[in-house]
Amino acid sequence: MTPRAMTEPAFLILTALVDAPCHGYGIVREVEQLSGGRVLLKVGTLYGVLDRLAGDGLVALDREEVQQGRLRRYYRLTDAGSRTLEAEAVRLAENARTAVDRLRARYGRPSAAGGPA
Repeated sequence: MTPRAMTEPAFLILTALVDAPCHGYGIVREVEQLSGGRVLLKVGTLYGVLDRLAGDGLVALDREEVQQGRLRRYYRLTDAGSRTLEAEAVRLAENARTAVDRLRARYGRPSAAGGPA
């Protein structure tokens, strides 16, 4: 696990790479779709996060291709990235479940474990 807290853009970038390697613009589009349009990555932000994730061993350069005279770098999720993403997803789900349970208890509604309110 990376020693830093995972930001939402990092979480979404890792999630975008689960199915297959992808180039920068493809990652930007996938993150926008995954977030329902809430997270719109700028190129500088994307490559800053990718550099940090690569430094942490969570993503790796998969290949480079020239398309229409421009170099496209494709990134892939590493095994460590998969494990870290899964751990972060579980952590977030547990935190959300705790918050929902406490809110429901405060307002006298059944807990998440007890089914829908």
